[in-house]
Amino acid sequence: MEKKQFQAESKRLLDLMINSIYTHKEIFLREIISNASDAIDKLAYKSLTDDKVGLNRSDFKIVLTPDQIARTLTISDNGIGMTKEELEENLGTIARSGSLQFKQDMDQDKKADVDIIGQFGVGFYSAFMVADKVTVTSKAYGSDQAWRWESEGAEGYTIEPAEKAGVGTDIVLHIKADTDDEKYGQYLEQYRLDDLVKKYSDYIHYPIQMLMHKSRQKERPADAGEDYKPEWEDYDQWETLNSMVPLWQRPKNEVTAEEYNNFYKEHYGDWEDPMSVIHVHGEGQVEYKAMLYIPGHAPYDFYTREYEKGLQLYSSGVLIMDKCADLLPDHFRFVRGVVDSADFSLNISREVLQHTQVLKIIATNLEKKIKAELLKLQKDERAKYETFWAAFGRQIKYGVLEDYGIHKDMLKDLLLFHSSKDGKLTTLAEYRQRMPEDQQYIYYACGESVDQIARLPQAERILDKGYEILYLTEEPDEFIMNGLGAWDEKSFKPVTDEDALPQTDEEKAASEKKAEESKDVLTFVKETLGDKIKEARVSKILKSGAVCLTADGPVTIEMEKYFSRMDPERAQGMKAQRVLELNPDSGAFAALREAVDSDPEKAKKYAELLYDQALLIAGLPLEDPAAYTELVCSLMK
Repeated sequence: MEKKQFQAESKRLLDLMINSIYTHKEIFLREIISNASDAIDKLAYKSLTDDKVGLNRSDFKIVLTPDQIARTLTISDNGIGMTKEELEENLGTIARSGSLQFKQDMDQDKKADVDIIGQFGVGFYSAFMVADKVTVTSKAYGSDQAWRWESEGAEGYTIEPAEKAGVGTDIVLHIKADTDDEKYGQYLEQYRLDDLVKKYSDYIHYPIQMLMHKSRQKERPADAGEDYKPEWEDYDQWETLNSMVPLWQRPKNEVTAEEYNNFYKEHYGDWEDPMSVIHVHGEGQVEYKAMLYIPGHAPYDFYTREYEKGLQLYSSGVLIMDKCADLLPDHFRFVRGVVDSADFSLNISREVLQHTQVLKIIATNLEKKIKAELLKLQKDERAKYETFWAAFGRQIKYGVLEDYGIHKDMLKDLLLFHSSKDGKLTTLAEYRQRMPEDQQYIYYACGESVDQIARLPQAERILDKGYEILYLTEEPDEFIMNGLGAWDEKSFKPVTDEDALPQTDEEKAASEKKAEESKDVLTFVKETLGDKIKEARVSKILKSGAVCLTADGPVTIEMEKYFSRMDPERAQGMKAQRVLELNPDSGAFAALREAVDSDPEKAKKYAELLYDQALLIAGLPLEDPAAYTELVCSLMK
């Protein structure tokens, strides 16, 4: 029997594929099962118009038969089979796909009715990653003669007549011997094969069956005495390994909440039900189905570099990628789920997804669906949304700032902030709706906590006017306000801004008079504190408080604190230009003025004390806590 050679380019491709194309050797089973499914699809399609086929859809199946003694794994199907010429064309010429040709030959209006997974004709050769010899016995529908194709790899192949009772194809893999690095024998273990089918081929449309060897306890004899010891027996049982119909392929009204929740917990290792499920059937430019989950809590590693985002990607029910990051923007990286489409453009190993317009269209549609679901939660189930916000709100905030703010319009409606209004969280839209007609700005204040901000002396005059303040307690918050700039034509304004409350002409005149009258005290304070502050000034933002610290220039106090936490070394160049603001109507200022005139040394201590108090109010560290303690004690004598 003559051994035929692969074409030269096919021989090179075979060698490359065995050693380079596939990332994981276990992929071979997915590829061969997918080809078997394709073969069954072709015969099932033919049976629609040909009564001679004699098979119903329920008769089709794929069978796995591992033999550890012979060290073979057989994958059989009762699909359309191959003639000698088709074996020559499809297996003798690598990268020629019978599936692709079949789909091209179909009527245009019938293509959508048949799912053909393989379109590159190379998946079969992944078998050589785990087998040193592959034997294919096939009998084509309508033919009386079966044929056997056999190859040991790149050296060539043989084709000869064979005996086979029914139509279809048997592929026998002669599994390689184990090495120190590779345990090829695992592909002969029934539970390993079961795991691989469930991982990659669970949603193949036809049953994938295997005779499973099991053990069970024998039935207790009726006359067994008290000293009876249970006995066990081995038995074999045919089992269908795959579930066949994906949950996401079923209409939403046919899927129960329990089924959604069980799928989520089983596939993503969570012990809690998801917060929300998004079941999508996209049509139009691209047809796809997706089932997305919004988790009820953040994974332990969510805010670490180790966390990997991504959705499981299927092509016609076959798992292509476990975490396709390109289907989710970073701001929605917490979403889990699956996307299934026959329209993806895949490379020859099906492991690398090409960056096509199809991918972009689906990703854009999913982003809109996720936002719509979150807005629905925000409106209809506020407590649930606030739970979501506690877990993932920071991710949404970072999303507003990423890529120079390109996503801010997509995300701004989802933002929540603490508010002085009843101590509750609020959206920007809700704040805007509550604003009095005479309020010109949307006010905010930054600090470590809601309680700390509520006690800030700078906030007093705004609250006394009856205006609401947004309490910003997280690192991105102030940057978000700067990035958004305004909401519904109302600018954001920090309570530390001296123009936060517009002054009348009389108020301006009175303020200027106080500043003039206090010039000598302010000069003394600046000389005492030196480079610690840029300036000492009479405050326009304090009402009853004696002192506070503000900043001139683009870097605020909160920004300085943020940069110091993120990168202390580089933060030296990101210091706020500190301004010590003093309330000329306070008792502390009166004491300072008197000391400037009568006891300059005590006045210096007062100036240092007021500066340290301003640092504490701003949440900044004291430069020398021990010196501050001594200073307070010295003034108590």
